[in-house]
Amino acid sequence: MQVTFRFYEELNDFLNLKRQKKSFTAEFNSQTSVKDAIESFGVPHTEVDLILVNSNSVDFTYRLKPHDFVSVYPIFESIDISSTTNLRPTPLRVIKFVLDVHLGKLAKYLRLLGFDTLYSNSYSDTEIINISTIEKRIILTRDIGILKNNLVTHGYWLRSQDSKQQLIEVIHRFDLKNKINKFTRCIVCNGEIIKVDKIKIESKLEPKTRMFFNEFYQCKNCNKIYWYGSHYKNMLNFINSIK
Repeated sequence: MQVTFRFYEELNDFLNLKRQKKSFTAEFNSQTSVKDAIESFGVPHTEVDLILVNSNSVDFTYRLKPHDFVSVYPIFESIDISSTTNLRPTPLRVIKFVLDVHLGKLAKYLRLLGFDTLYSNSYSDTEIINISTIEKRIILTRDIGILKNNLVTHGYWLRSQDSKQQLIEVIHRFDLKNKINKFTRCIVCNGEIIKVDKIKIESKLEPKTRMFFNEFYQCKNCNKIYWYGSHYKNMLNFINSIK
């Protein structure tokens, strides 16, 4: 049977050129779910937040019928469409991330901006999916395959391979510019950073650091110490460059 599809906005990134930004027809059998059809074109279901079949919202289990017209829209994390979509109850209002093993630099950048970000270079795909499911975290990845797993509900495929551009992608995609809370998380372990009296950590400081700085912060988890040195100014300039 023939079914017509139209994908919108950044979902076109996954399609071949002949199918981008236009309606196209494809052949499917009568047992095909709309989810399987969408992923057959290379689009992970986690990138989709609204499916309209003949102008009616449907969920991923909908079975295609002859001459259906399927409109597929990207995720709306910053817009509440819960009254319209049948795919998920609501977007994730508390934004938390888990990253794949190739995104170590991005993890540090997100933590630098204060976003709860789990990362380990030893995570398996199964561990990432389990963490995402149990802790309600958004998976960030360059691996489209992991986002096609049926257990994954929230995820995003990063288009860029450059870590700074990836950060800008995430900020824009999830509308995070006004949620930045810089220097509140440890870039090493993701723990919370709190102000600490100099006298309590003085023995751990290098002589010049002890001499020239008086305000210090420490991670509650791994005890890493932070202060407003030259590295702080560099990080601040980096943060201010994000647009």
